[in-house]
Amino acid sequence: MLRRLRESVRRKIPGLRADKWILHYDNVPAYDVLRLREFLTKNSITKMDHPPYSPDLAPCDFWLFQKLKNALKGQRFADLSDIQRNVKTLLRGIPENDFKDCFRQWHHRLTKCIASQGEYFEGDGSR
Repeated sequence: MLRRLRESVRRKIPGLRADKWILHYDNVPAYDVLRLREFLTKNSITKMDHPPYSPDLAPCDFWLFQKLKNALKGQRFADLSDIQRNVKTLLRGIPENDFKDCFRQWHHRLTKCIASQGEYFEGDGSR
């Protein structure tokens, strides 16, 4: 999957160097496999650690899943392919500025987490 992502980004942003990429993921042990570490090293991709017990730092958790859930709420789907089609349509329809705002929120949350030295905090006002 990372290989496909890398190629897709290369096609869309030809001048972006791989050594400028930073991968942020939530440190679930299943992801920390040898193949992943080898891929990141081979492609000069830096891995950003995610503090334990900080799920709200993942953009999917604090932004994307809620956006999809709200848009799909109350709808009925015929089958799995119908769900997939609807989700893909929603994802393709998200404006670029929404993604930029999401990553501004992510940076704010990450900065706050670092300032609190990884301690849990509530009410960051980013939602």
